[in-house]
Amino acid sequence: MHPRATNKSTQTLGRFCDFIARWPTLSAVKHAHRKTLEAFFHSHNCRRPRLIETRLESIRCTISLTDDPGIVSSCRLHALTLVAQLRTVLNVIDVFDKEIATVAHAQPDFALFDSLPGAGAHLTPRLLAAFGEQRDRFQNAAELQKYSGIAPVTQRSGKKCWVHWRWQCPKFLRQTFVEWAGQTINKSFWAGAFYRQQRAKGSSYQAAVRALAFKWIRILYRCWQTGTRYDESVYLSALRKRGSPLLANLTLPPPKA
Repeated sequence: MHPRATNKSTQTLGRFCDFIARWPTLSAVKHAHRKTLEAFFHSHNCRRPRLIETRLESIRCTISLTDDPGIVSSCRLHALTLVAQLRTVLNVIDVFDKEIATVAHAQPDFALFDSLPGAGAHLTPRLLAAFGEQRDRFQNAAELQKYSGIAPVTQRSGKKCWVHWRWQCPKFLRQTFVEWAGQTINKSFWAGAFYRQQRAKGSSYQAAVRALAFKWIRILYRCWQTGTRYDESVYLSALRKRGSPLLANLTLPPPKA
């Protein structure tokens, strides 16, 4: 899922609700003027000409399954009812988001997680909750990797070996780490290099991101234990000192001033 998936999803649903509320039937939208439809899309942050043209063409080419007034009228009322319910849900989500943001900012470790690359407004509270405040809850990073389901399971029987992901784990917690790791690919130099390295080895997107999340947990666990904010330049320096193959043939970004 995209890092700003929640925000984008609510925006998309809001746009959908506004569209259906204004044109609840195919006949209604087909009778709308082109400029009216274009103005609607522009007002809802959709300004790409090609995308707008695709949508307009879709409206022109769509054929109604029936013109029976009894069916169309009842379906119209049903659609408007669902839109009203969906608007209520979107409003509640907005209330929850604001409350979560207020509570998250009040936490002692907020700055630590908020400074992470790619965390943002939606993932920072989730990472805060993932670690919590009890520093002795996990004895090491490996325990958290296993508990969250990020660490794979290796099973052996005779000469056979089977590696698979963990089935018994908090699914939302695992998804939190995976989503955040995906956001760091374009925001962290080493994370992007590691992801591309995994893909070059033949890993799928999901497998590469889970492997990246596995490495991130070790780093973040250390930051959490010491109360130290993550510093990209410090970590890159440590990789350079160790002669990490991850940095081979790569030009490092200049250190922060």
